[in-house]
Amino acid sequence: MKVNDFDFALPKELIAQHPSEKRDHSRLMVLDKENQTIEHRHFYDILDYLTKDDVLVLNNTKVIPARLMGVKEETDALIEVLLLKELEPNLWEAMTKPAKRVKVGTNILFSNLLRAECVGIKEEGIRLFKMHYEGLFIEILEQLGTMPLPPYITEKLTDKDRYQTVYAETLGSAAAPTAGLHFTKDLLRKIEEKGIEIIPITLHVGLGTFKPVQTEDITAHHMHEETYTMSERSAKRLNLALEKKKNIVCVGTTSIRTLESNFNERFIPGTFDTSIFIYPGYQFKVVNKLITNFHLPKSTLIMLVSALAGRTFILGAYHEAVKEKYRFFSFGDAMLIK
Repeated sequence: MKVNDFDFALPKELIAQHPSEKRDHSRLMVLDKENQTIEHRHFYDILDYLTKDDVLVLNNTKVIPARLMGVKEETDALIEVLLLKELEPNLWEAMTKPAKRVKVGTNILFSNLLRAECVGIKEEGIRLFKMHYEGLFIEILEQLGTMPLPPYITEKLTDKDRYQTVYAETLGSAAAPTAGLHFTKDLLRKIEEKGIEIIPITLHVGLGTFKPVQTEDITAHHMHEETYTMSERSAKRLNLALEKKKNIVCVGTTSIRTLESNFNERFIPGTFDTSIFIYPGYQFKVVNKLITNFHLPKSTLIMLVSALAGRTFILGAYHEAVKEKYRFFSFGDAMLIK
């Protein structure tokens, strides 16, 4: 398949620049992949589509203020560093701009609190940095860093908590798992009261999720590794759900990639890396329902939802979403594929 097979026309004004006033009042497009039908609802109506035969899987990762602006020690040249993944204590993989100015041995000064020393060079503008600081790193990031909003969001985010899910718990993401932004604590309570079990997993969103496809043949695209954790309790509950033949409903593409990566006859507890790339032709092992947002043209994410619901059906639904003026991308509206 070619990358252009997943393209669609999107008017710029449909790219959401800010969250909806109330999280669960965003719109919800419901796709029935068996009957090839589309419904238009609101996100709080998700209750109508979840039953006791479902379990809901959430990614509880928490976004760190991962974008740092600093200066090169020798020249005072401005350098942007986006932290992607902590490889070992105080050693970070980071997207760096302009990367050509940063060589091994280059020091980036962010303040008298934090210095990053380049200790390795990787492809595609990625550098390895040893972080030098005193105190708690997350507290320094809270002071110096900003939320890593995608480049298509040009308006300032006034409430940084709106780029976190209400169930965010485990720090480590360079981007939010945005399908979860629609949930409120009250809506989650109502879901549990309906007898639907909610199971958390953790995948720290990094370059694997948001790196654009730059090859014409999508199978030549290289997915970067991201780290996920499956707790013993979550693995046990998911295995029990499969034994009871319950439907696994994933919130977001990161949840679906975690489960499909982890499952090997059973779910296995532990911390692992995944570089799974799901595109049409993939045979899903355990997941058959997905709550997601509307994704960028030609992205690995639209390829994933096309694998689940069919490329023609998905592109038709996106055309309908444009016609009905749905809001797109991170702060946009939601889709349920069932």
